[in-house]
Amino acid sequence: MTERISLAKETKQILQENGIILNKNLGQNYLIDDFKRKKIIEYAKLTKEDTVLEIGPGIGTLTIELAKKAGKVIAIEQDTAIFNILKKRLEKEKIDNVELINGDAVKVDFPEFNKIVSNLPYQISSPISFKFLEHEFDLAILMYQKEFADRMNGKVGTKQYSRLSAMLYFKANVKFLTKVSPESFIPSPKVDSSVVELKRKENKIADDDFKVYSKVVKALFQHRNKKARNALIDSRHIIGFKDKKQLKSILNDLENENPRIKELLLERTINLSPKSIMELSILLKDHID
Repeated sequence: MTERISLAKETKQILQENGIILNKNLGQNYLIDDFKRKKIIEYAKLTKEDTVLEIGPGIGTLTIELAKKAGKVIAIEQDTAIFNILKKRLEKEKIDNVELINGDAVKVDFPEFNKIVSNLPYQISSPISFKFLEHEFDLAILMYQKEFADRMNGKVGTKQYSRLSAMLYFKANVKFLTKVSPESFIPSPKVDSSVVELKRKENKIADDDFKVYSKVVKALFQHRNKKARNALIDSRHIIGFKDKKQLKSILNDLENENPRIKELLLERTINLSPKSIMELSILLKDHID
């Protein structure tokens, strides 16, 4: 009978055997806490009907366990050397329901999936999260740096309130599940991590309205402490304007026509709720490219 070794020892052994030195600057912090791994898998409530997307699978810490419970796993790994290690591990374990993709997850097209489970490389947390929101999914269980996770549920007017909070408001419910300490990884990051659950919201916002909202949110939060009017002018390229005078003139005309637009534009970005930003976006819609 083969002796079962700990996840930490197994991980270190695989890395040593393959001459791999992890680079935490690239987000290569591998989970070595088996209890937390089991909890993450448990949170995902997997069945054989599920197709799971995993970003940054590394050497397969989550991948192999996900494959045992899901119908299919799509794992996207950018590091070619790590990708090849995972490929060999899957072959050795005779696991054939994992589709491996060697590429940049921010850039590659995602195949179809209905759940996401990932210990995300922290340096791509923002772009990959916005990319997730472009897709339909039932449930996501994601590990983030704690500070980033706190911003996902940021309340209006607080330092955690951000572009991320505003974008998620209409797209997903965010629930904190558990904290993960630096000692649960190798190499140990300098910050705590959080596992969060995302569930897509069923909303009736038209795609073209949300597209405009996305641009307005991005423009506003480039200057979160400025009044909305000044933030939009300073980030005018995001909403399709090159000429500052042209945008100022349009905003002046709109303010004269509609007192509500003036009221919204005079508020600081950080104090505008997602609903208020959506209202402003729709009022400006005809003028935004």
